[in-house]
Amino acid sequence: MKAHGTSFLNAYTNSPICCPSRAAMWSGLFTHLTESWNNFKGLDPNYTTWMDVMEKYGYRTQKFGKLDYTSGHHSISNRVEAWTRDVAFLLRQEGRPMVNLIPKKTKVRVMQRDWKNTDRAVNWLRKEGINYTQPFVLYLGLNLPHPYPSPSSGENFGSSTFHTSLYWLKKVSYDAIKIPKWSPLSEMHPIDYYSSYTKNCTGKFTEKEIKNIRAFYYAMCAETDAMLGEVILALRQLDLLRKTIVIYASDHGELAMEHRQFYKMSMYEASAHVPLLIMGPGIKANLQVSNVVSLVDIYPTMLDIAGIPLPQNLSGYSLLPLSSEMFKKEQKFKNLHPPWILSQFHGCNVNASTYMLRTNQWKYIAYSDGASVLPQLFDLSSDPDELTNIATKFPEVTYSLDQKLRSIINYPKVSASVHQYNKEEFIKWKQSIGENYSNVIANLRWHQDWLKEPRKYESAIDLWLKAHSDPKKFEQK
Repeated sequence: MKAHGTSFLNAYTNSPICCPSRAAMWSGLFTHLTESWNNFKGLDPNYTTWMDVMEKYGYRTQKFGKLDYTSGHHSISNRVEAWTRDVAFLLRQEGRPMVNLIPKKTKVRVMQRDWKNTDRAVNWLRKEGINYTQPFVLYLGLNLPHPYPSPSSGENFGSSTFHTSLYWLKKVSYDAIKIPKWSPLSEMHPIDYYSSYTKNCTGKFTEKEIKNIRAFYYAMCAETDAMLGEVILALRQLDLLRKTIVIYASDHGELAMEHRQFYKMSMYEASAHVPLLIMGPGIKANLQVSNVVSLVDIYPTMLDIAGIPLPQNLSGYSLLPLSSEMFKKEQKFKNLHPPWILSQFHGCNVNASTYMLRTNQWKYIAYSDGASVLPQLFDLSSDPDELTNIATKFPEVTYSLDQKLRSIINYPKVSASVHQYNKEEFIKWKQSIGENYSNVIANLRWHQDWLKEPRKYESAIDLWLKAHSDPKKFEQK
């Protein structure tokens, strides 16, 4: 795809966690506009997505695999952890990350469910895709390279597992894997410390452990790539490749032990940066675009490819002016992508609403009400590993980026409404389980820490529920 299409080198998720990110991709709207606050709160099931619009305009549509953009899914633990992130306690919510190898050199299909969905997509192309006069749009959602969920019992209870076979691991250049640099725990930004602690990453890790986690993650990426290869191969064999546009993207990244964390939920590059490649008729070949773009741009791009007029209210911009052969340099476009992207996070493992403004040179990260937590500023050109927060060193840059961010989103107000939402949802949930509450809350994913001092943690929640936040405090001056 890189050789035959356009690669967007600076593509970002609009919210680095599964459901809110996908909600942005399917709606073309920023997270705060759809109120997709966490993995439990996404779009309404009847929301009109870009695929629905394309169907209305005569496209034959088909979806296979992971969708995860509507409300009501993911575990009880996941939602309770998100709702209680403002509570004054620190509990490990994850098992320590670990690796698991299938020693069979011939085991190709490790992630069975993804392969099954890939087969379904390929079969659909063979049976349906070639037999219709109307154009089609096919979506395939894979779980990989997401780490495998925690075992619910046994000695590795709660551990998130990077899982592969020797077949894939042998494809990884082990010697090329870099060990990421870490700040000492005492020097970490307070929000990063909370994330690292709740993800069970503040303990000791050997270099070998870290290198293995990263190697296994790359092996899982190789398996994902093979599934994409199957789809492209089928298109080629069916003589559809020359008349089909293929888009490859991801909902978020994977820290794989960068910044002493795994999973996502962070604005660091490994978590918030995503792959985005487009290939097909009319798309420039072997082009690398360095402009910043994000997943909300997929909605207008899909409609633009189909020649469907774009709704006025979208947060995203079509990527065709940056990737299509049809657009000439001398043309002046009405809707050119601005030189920034917005990402935000309101879910579990982070104890403040987080907002990231990414421009060509800078990454600015603001928190909560903009005053109670110090912001972060990184110059990605001189500090690609994001190890030096220069927010206080460059106050003028920090101020101007903060003003720009506030012109896009009134983030203190959004933080206040998420704070309110978390309390209301938690109270509703607590009432719904009634007398069983103490037992249920003690036995969620944080149970190993919780059960040491259950009364202390219940009291912390009671205190949080009693404290009324004054909405005026959050309004912008």
